[in-house]
Amino acid sequence: MMGNISGIAGTIALSGVGTVLLVWLGAPLPFLFGPLVACLLAALAGMPVAKPGKLGMLMRTVLGVAIGASITPELIERAPQMVISLAMVPVYVIVIACIGIPFFRRVYGLDQPTAFFASMPGGLQEMTAFGEESDANVRTLTLIHATRLLVIVLVAPIIMVVGFGADLDNPIGAPAATLPLHELVIMAAAAIIGWKVAARIGIFGAAIIGPMVLAAALSLGDVIHYRPPSEAILAAQFFIGMGLGAGYAGVTLAELRKDAFAGLVYVVIVAAVAAAFAEAVILMRLAPALDGFLAFAPAGQAEMAILAIVVGADLGFVVLHHVIRVFFILTCSPIAARLLGFSGPRTGDQ
Repeated sequence: MMGNISGIAGTIALSGVGTVLLVWLGAPLPFLFGPLVACLLAALAGMPVAKPGKLGMLMRTVLGVAIGASITPELIERAPQMVISLAMVPVYVIVIACIGIPFFRRVYGLDQPTAFFASMPGGLQEMTAFGEESDANVRTLTLIHATRLLVIVLVAPIIMVVGFGADLDNPIGAPAATLPLHELVIMAAAAIIGWKVAARIGIFGAAIIGPMVLAAALSLGDVIHYRPPSEAILAAQFFIGMGLGAGYAGVTLAELRKDAFAGLVYVVIVAAVAAAFAEAVILMRLAPALDGFLAFAPAGQAEMAILAIVVGADLGFVVLHHVIRVFFILTCSPIAARLLGFSGPRTGDQ
């Protein structure tokens, strides 16, 4: 236990150094990229780095509350306008799967369960959990999905700035000292209660989904009127970056050559499909360009929520599309796995 605490403490310190360095250099998103780059370089150099674990989950609850607080009556009124773009999400997932499964099977020779869950653009934890139940190669799945998330988080801000003229210096929230104390207390309670209740029910992504649902109810009920303070959002960035970088701990050169490179090639394919769907949404005027891009970017809810916040995008619109994507994958992938002839995870376990 003490060794694990020491490992996390050391990784936090290393992440802090990376953050301070990027702040000093004036780099964009230092609280996200500082920990990410520092932990990634340390992991690739063979240094012991630890994932944030429960602390990282706690920070994800901040994003859940931020997303939920962005679901306002005004967003609900606009929901009918989103029907077409939301309906495109399952089609998007199916297209990616139809490309990804044969890609991993024929090009990289992965076994069927591993190829199937490697091709799913879902969360890293969820896909590795499903893969483990289906006798897939969990280490390969972890590296492929970690590479997908890492590349998108690193490249997406560049695309937003160069391609869309976005500003990465948008205010991410008000300082804690300027927010009503009672709303801070309510948001903190919503984060913890929502997380624990969702985890007890067995919902995947409970640290985000539970607080999001509870905070949305409070927002629609006119109980909360603010997002979590900027300090909390920065802390969430810090631990998400740390987790992404530390995901490469213990990786070998052989794994980098095969699994991580497979993930790198695949992310290019997935990004091309995502770009096509985002372009369709933009051309049909279903969303502004930046919102359409972020809504179909094939990364996790947490990472896309952070990027939507820092560029001032419509957080509710963006994350709602990612929630639909993840929900569709979690509910349909076990069924699809059985139809493809191998034993998928039991839907009752979700």
